[in-house]
Amino acid sequence: MKNVIWLVIGVAAGFVVAHEVNKTQQGKQFFTELDTKAREFGEAISEGYRQREAELHAAVGDAPTPTAP
Repeated sequence: MKNVIWLVIGVAAGFVVAHEVNKTQQGKQFFTELDTKAREFGEAISEGYRQREAELHAAVGDAPTPTAP
């Protein structure tokens, strides 16, 4: 229980610090760049997933789907 309390305190402190940093011009720039990079990373993961899924579908082709007895 003690560890959970410290975790909650740490998360709350992190939000407070991030909010204060975001009030500065450099902080806004930092968080904007961080958001852009995170979105690009997410898009790259999604694109890789779609490409791999297409590769697997092409490899399997139109194999019949097994049916349950």
